[in-house]
Amino acid sequence: MIAIVDYDIGNLASLKNMLKRIGTDAKVVATKDELAAATKIIFPGFGAFDTCAAKLEQSGLIPSLNQKALIDRIPVLGICVGMQLFFESSEEGTLPGLNWLKGKSIKFRRDLLPAQYKIPHMGWADILVCKSSPLTDGLGGDARFYFGHSYHAVLENENDALVKVSYGYEYVAAVARENIFGVQFHPEKSHRFGMKLLKNFIDNV
Repeated sequence: MIAIVDYDIGNLASLKNMLKRIGTDAKVVATKDELAAATKIIFPGFGAFDTCAAKLEQSGLIPSLNQKALIDRIPVLGICVGMQLFFESSEEGTLPGLNWLKGKSIKFRRDLLPAQYKIPHMGWADILVCKSSPLTDGLGGDARFYFGHSYHAVLENENDALVKVSYGYEYVAAVARENIFGVQFHPEKSHRFGMKLLKNFIDNV
């Protein structure tokens, strides 16, 4: 069962609809009993880091998510703030992340951005795939995704970087370590490229 984690953050309908378009009937889950049947987990996120971290803590799902990701090692995909929660912390708040990956999220460096570059980074951007992964197989050299964010990941282990993007300067836009994957962009808003990435996660990871 493909589980979309519901911890009272954002509208999950667009993600569920995109998965349905590629032939996957994912289930939105909000309890540990529902999560127990998951064979793959998609972890959405929307809004501020501390809000998401607090909602996740309140949901009571963290022990079950830790079991699934770290012990059972089933594939997990984090999207946007969902990916940022996989790290230790974020400059956007004071609450801890899940600490599944070593690193943190920082705000775009205004001093490194040309004057015409705005924060948040909104819109489409081309990607640079850094290493081989079943998540990015077959995307092609023209792959581009839709972004909407003010913070991005800084990794302790550069080998975890899967995709980089240039927005004034180069930053990590997707990560992969063993069964844990994360993307800063929104595949559910990225048309055929988003569909391909999600299909890769469902079929190949």
